[in-house]
Amino acid sequence: MVSFKKCAICAIFIASTLVASTHKWGYTGHEGPQHWGELDSEFKECAIGKQQSPINITHEIEVHKGELEPIEFHYDSETTHVINNGHTVQVNMADGSYIIIDNKKFFLKQFHFHSPSENEIEGVEFPLEAHLVHVATDGSLAVVAILFEEGKPNLVLDHVWEHMKEEIDSKVDFHIPAKEITDFLLPHDRSYFRFMGSLTTPPCTEGVRWFVFKEYDTVSKEQVQEFLNVLHHTNNRPIQRVGERKVFY
Repeated sequence: MVSFKKCAICAIFIASTLVASTHKWGYTGHEGPQHWGELDSEFKECAIGKQQSPINITHEIEVHKGELEPIEFHYDSETTHVINNGHTVQVNMADGSYIIIDNKKFFLKQFHFHSPSENEIEGVEFPLEAHLVHVATDGSLAVVAILFEEGKPNLVLDHVWEHMKEEIDSKVDFHIPAKEITDFLLPHDRSYFRFMGSLTTPPCTEGVRWFVFKEYDTVSKEQVQEFLNVLHHTNNRPIQRVGERKVFY
C-alpha cells in the first residue's frame, strides 16, 4: 500500500506542476528560500531537513563505488505541454517513458529548468540545470539532473523556448518525440554522481534519489537570457548542508 506521504508526493508532480500547496512562495524577499520553512507547516522540512538539495559535489564527500549500475532509459512517449508556473518552465510528458534503476521502474512525468544551476561541482555554478522528474508506482522519486555549460545552443531547448510564454500558468501544447530528448538532451556518457536528497522546492520532501550526470551539455548565453527574460528572476535554491551524506560515483 502506498503511504499517504508518498501519495502526496505523487500529487506534486502528477496533479499539476511543481507544488500542490496553495501557499505562495518564491525566490526573493520574505517568500525566498531562506523563509520557506516559515511560510507553511507543510514546508517545515525546508528548514529542519537533514538531507536537503541541492548540494555542492566535492572530492571530500565522494565515495568511489566502482562501476555504478547504469540507468536504463526507456523514453518512448512524447511531450504534451510547456507550462510557465511562475517558478520554472516545465515540460509535461505523456505516459509511457521510464527509467530502470535499483531494479525499479520510475516513470518520467516532467522536466524543468533552473538558472543558474542548483547543484554545483567543486563549487562551480553552471548557467542552467535541467531536472527530469520520475515517479515510481509506490511514490518514490528519482531526479536525473543535467548541468549545462556555456557553448553551442541546445536543440531541445530551442524547441521548448519557442513555446514558453511570459504569462504565469500559461499552458501551451507541445509535441516532440522522446527520441529527441534521448538524442539531444541526455549526454552520450551517462555516468553519474548519486546521492540522497530532497525536492529543491517546497515542501522540500526528502527521500529523493538524485542522479547528476558527470558529462555536461551546452547552452548558449542567448538561450539562458531568454529563459530568464520569461521568468523575470533566477530560480535556484542555494546550496544546502551535506551533513553526513556521501556522493557515490
